Amino acid sequence: MSGTSVTEMKSPDSGATMLRAMVGIGVLCALMIVLTFEGTLPRIERNKAVALEKAVFQVLPGAMNKETFQLDQGKISVLSGEAAKDVQLIYVGYDESGELAGIAVEASGLGFADVIRILYGYDPANQKIIGFHVLESKETPGLGDKIEKDPIFLENFKALDVSLTENKSGLENAVVPVKKGSKKNPWEVDGITGATISSRAIGNIIGSSTEKWIPLIYKSWKNSELIKQEKDKMKNG
Repeated sequence: MSGTSVTEMKSPDSGATMLRAMVGIGVLCALMIVLTFEGTLPRIERNKAVALEKAVFQVLPGAMNKETFQLDQGKISVLSGEAAKDVQLIYVGYDESGELAGIAVEASGLGFADVIRILYGYDPANQKIIGFHVLESKETPGLGDKIEKDPIFLENFKALDVSLTENKSGLENAVVPVKKGSKKNPWEVDGITGATISSRAIGNIIGSSTEKWIPLIYKSWKNSELIKQEKDKMKNG
């Protein structure tokens, strides 16, 4: 009897001790996660910056130098410091002679698994998309990730038509995804068999982005003295 009563009296203390131990372990694990994240964040940001730099030159064939601009409320300016979250960044590429090679634009949207971040190259002189690169994706390996590797799919973005209307206020034809093999027009994105959702997502992302930003970018490119000044700097060395 006495043994039973002692056990019963100790049980609440044992439960409290276990609870404190579990809370302590949880706090320690959370602290380790935070410290690890804080410690690796600068490296992650550097790696992202390097990847973005490479992607800009990949989507702008012939570009040798670039300058980062920001579009805010229809006005263009050279980026100095860190950009605000609601500001659209564009990367203006110049060839070795200082002439415009194109303008790279970031865009994002929901794919099959998660948000897909992309970069596409825009040639304002010919009003075409001339390059495409996936910056970030969690699409299913072997299926959804075909958007990064499928050569036929990538052909869509070597001369994708984004011509503007006569008054330059919008696209003549919105970029739209279509089923594989049914592409008939230069503003359509031919899909991928087995990765229909992911490839359609890319078409929709580019469609939404170009409809919103291409008229503004074109207008800024035509009128901006800043871009012309940067071009002259590149030409002069």
